[in-house]
Amino acid sequence: MDSPIERNIFSFIFKHSKRDQFILLLVTLTLFPMLYLTLELPKRIINDAIAAQSDVVEFYGMSFTQIHFLLILCGLFLLSVILHGLMKMRINTMKGVLAERMLRRYRYGLIARILRFPQPYFERTSQGELVSMVTSESEPMGGLMGDALAQPVLQAGQMLTILGFLFAQSVTFGLAACALIPLQAWLIPKLQRRINLLNKKRVVQVRALAAEIGESASGAATLRVNGGWRYRMAMITDRLGRLYEIRFDIYQKKFFMKFLNNFITQLTPFFFFSIGGYLVIQGQVSLGALVAALAAYKDLSSPWKELLDYYNQAQDMQLRWETIAERFAPNGMIDEDKFYGQPDSLPRLDGDVVLDGVTVRDADGNAVLEDITATLPAGRSIAITAPSDEDRRALAQVMTRETMPTSGRIRIGDHALNDLHQGVIAARIGHATSRPVLFQGTFGDNIMMALKHQPHGEGKDAAFAAEALRAGNSDDMLDAPWLDHGRAGAEDDDALLDWWLALVGGMGSSPTLFRRATEQRIDAATHPDLAQRLVDLRPDVAAALEQADLARHAYVFSEDAYNPALPVAENLLFATARQPVTPAFIAGQTEFLRLLADLGLDRDLLALTRDVIDLLRQIFGIDGTDHPLFRKLTLDAETYEAAVTILSRQREGTPLTPADTALLLTVPFQITSDQIGAGFPDEIKDRVLEMRGLHAPALQASMGAAFAPIRAGEIVAGLTVLENALFGKISNGAGSKGDEVRAKVAEVMQDSGMGRDVMRLILDVPIALGGANLPAFYAEPAAVSRAAIKRPDVLILESALASFDAATQEAMFENLRRLLPDTTLIFIASGFDNADAFDMQLELVDGRIVGGTAAQTSTEDSATSADLARKVQALGSTDLFSGVSRKQLRLLAFGARWYSCAAGDYVFYKNDPPADGAYMILEGEADLWLPRAGQDKQLITTVGPGALVGELGLIRNEPRALDMQAKTDLTCLRIGVEEFLAVVENDATTAFKLLQVVAGYVST
Repeated sequence: MDSPIERNIFSFIFKHSKRDQFILLLVTLTLFPMLYLTLELPKRIINDAIAAQSDVVEFYGMSFTQIHFLLILCGLFLLSVILHGLMKMRINTMKGVLAERMLRRYRYGLIARILRFPQPYFERTSQGELVSMVTSESEPMGGLMGDALAQPVLQAGQMLTILGFLFAQSVTFGLAACALIPLQAWLIPKLQRRINLLNKKRVVQVRALAAEIGESASGAATLRVNGGWRYRMAMITDRLGRLYEIRFDIYQKKFFMKFLNNFITQLTPFFFFSIGGYLVIQGQVSLGALVAALAAYKDLSSPWKELLDYYNQAQDMQLRWETIAERFAPNGMIDEDKFYGQPDSLPRLDGDVVLDGVTVRDADGNAVLEDITATLPAGRSIAITAPSDEDRRALAQVMTRETMPTSGRIRIGDHALNDLHQGVIAARIGHATSRPVLFQGTFGDNIMMALKHQPHGEGKDAAFAAEALRAGNSDDMLDAPWLDHGRAGAEDDDALLDWWLALVGGMGSSPTLFRRATEQRIDAATHPDLAQRLVDLRPDVAAALEQADLARHAYVFSEDAYNPALPVAENLLFATARQPVTPAFIAGQTEFLRLLADLGLDRDLLALTRDVIDLLRQIFGIDGTDHPLFRKLTLDAETYEAAVTILSRQREGTPLTPADTALLLTVPFQITSDQIGAGFPDEIKDRVLEMRGLHAPALQASMGAAFAPIRAGEIVAGLTVLENALFGKISNGAGSKGDEVRAKVAEVMQDSGMGRDVMRLILDVPIALGGANLPAFYAEPAAVSRAAIKRPDVLILESALASFDAATQEAMFENLRRLLPDTTLIFIASGFDNADAFDMQLELVDGRIVGGTAAQTSTEDSATSADLARKVQALGSTDLFSGVSRKQLRLLAFGARWYSCAAGDYVFYKNDPPADGAYMILEGEADLWLPRAGQDKQLITTVGPGALVGELGLIRNEPRALDMQAKTDLTCLRIGVEEFLAVVENDATTAFKLLQVVAGYVST
């Protein structure tokens, strides 16, 4: 079962922090005696010490001189103030800790719920909206969670303490102080509620304004072309005007409320001065009591204001709470008892996969999969052909329980999929797509995800774990051992690596991944054996390149030669950087900078920087850093622009600051002569070699461990595996020959038996957020191996390795069958070149299994629905629209019209307007003719089923360029202009396929 989010924020607070709230309350109560002392002692100081009638003061049977008594009372007052302040500091700290603990619990709960959301919910919910709710929108709630009980009690207690003190001085003072409080307590919240309602209206208008701004930005060109900008700006004016009116109304009410509250608050001192002054004159109240009462009332306004603010905050946070609770409670969430913890057992899912009347509907109620009934035999290879991308995705998701069927059920052997714990599904079912989600971390972290299902030991910080548990978080520590070798059928890391290498080898991805592994930097301390073998391999690599006539495309390191592929400063040091060289890094190398100055090399390097920057400015200008050629340089764009500015100022007479010098000295550490080309002066190279011969050892020493010296008999830490084996760098201008060099070096490594050790390095390749830095050639094998490494009972591959050629995919099918002999392998793709290689074949078209009763349109469907379904099926079967979502296909089909004509009839003529739309040929053939004045018309091409004709005219809004004549009887779907353009604008896959079609026109 799923426990819902508490509908009230206070229910959540007291459910999870009742004990802490009452402890905080008890500590808060200790403030009030000290508060009373801070009020009473000033009165005593004035009346009993300063205004004493004699030099000796009697106090509870003890005699003090007037001065001593004054000092004692002042000391007690100071002590009470300090104690009161310390207790308030302690209370505020306790509130802060409690607030953060509760906010941590709340955010953890929200993130945990996100992991249980049904997959379709993400398709209609903005990730940015969820992120905003978990982070920024929940942030203010922490304050209320800490203040829930202590704040109102503290402020109310302070008020009561002050009022008690006032009544002790005079009943009149007490009544005067609290006389207007009921009026404020009734009036201010009432006005605040009106302001809250206006704020809700303001939020609605702001969201509408944001939508209109987005529309205007995306449609700016359309507005300009069609002259709609003035009307659009009138819409914006209207929206801003409504927003202005609401905000003006808010300001009026808000500041009137403040004025009213301040007036009522200040009205009481008027009575104190008038009535209290009268009582003092009449001798009924002492002057000290009046002064103390005025001071006490001044303190009374602060807690009263805090109470009003607390009320307003509570109302605002409750509105936020309800909004977030609504968004984080979608239908179809995975039950908590099927998600958290570990299942009682991990049953094998080695039976037949039975889909019994499975129907899946989207959020609009339209069928995505309809009455799917099939039995997929256990331990066999099943090929499911599904031309529609949406069909493929829906089928894979329903078989992994990412989408719950609207009706029907799925069983695997004796187990109903819906009844299984998520841990069983994660252990026994693997799923990979051509669009894998990769997480920030390393390549290995993503591959081994399936083997890190629970910790297998304790973390190092027990206190951290205890605090996490107290905050309602998981007590699973990140630093605990997580890797479960047994799930992959391995005993240790080496066996696990061998199993993964077998998988990627079976996918045909080993060469690609090996090339990527050779681009990794190597740490000799972590991989000492591999480092030594690379050093020993250098003569073999040199001989192989020489034999293949590739040696001239690589710059091998030599102490006596300038290496064009190394940055200028690294040539000077004859060492490579272990970390990125930035202006801040250079500025921190004080010893290096001092040595440069002592040797006079700073002038040479600054002159070199000046020459390089001047050369680049002549080529790229000041703002040419977006040029592709500039991006190929290793020079940071910001560094270049700043250097241009600094040098311009220097020419005008402005001296260089230390920060300017550090930035300019960064340039020689980033730029290489190979990148600049023939324009790089030989004089600079000669000067660098001269300085290297004289000062390289001293300069290296001044840099400490930041640079790795280049030595022939040692590994160079700042270089990649390939560069270490080569003991050099590949020429920037080598082009395809550079690829041949890389391939030859990789071949020598493989032949020497280093392949396994080098491949291990790819597990350390960093992955950016969302896998942004990983091309499909690396991401797709990662997804398949992540799904297969746990040896699942059922492996579902949805368009897996789509970026690879057909031969590689077929080899993968065969090798996975060999590597996972007992696994039920389910391959879902748009088509298979050799379907006979599988034990079973199915075809899924328009959400239905073809060939069975489920493929027939229900007789209960209306004629309109049947016609729409026929259009959707026809459009979805074409290559161009096969990737379009079912919803977009329905919209496209709804606007499309059937068109038929006999052989010889013309569909349209050259120069006809494109208003009638584009024609999707379903049956028959048509000729496209080019009319020529005074000559016979020229046949351009003949098109058949699946071809779309007239789409370019729609996109460019130009007349028809050709005649279209039916060669045979013709059946088409005529797609309207608006419907067609809407799909092209909103579906990237269709737009890309259309671009391929246009490219085909150009090539022919």
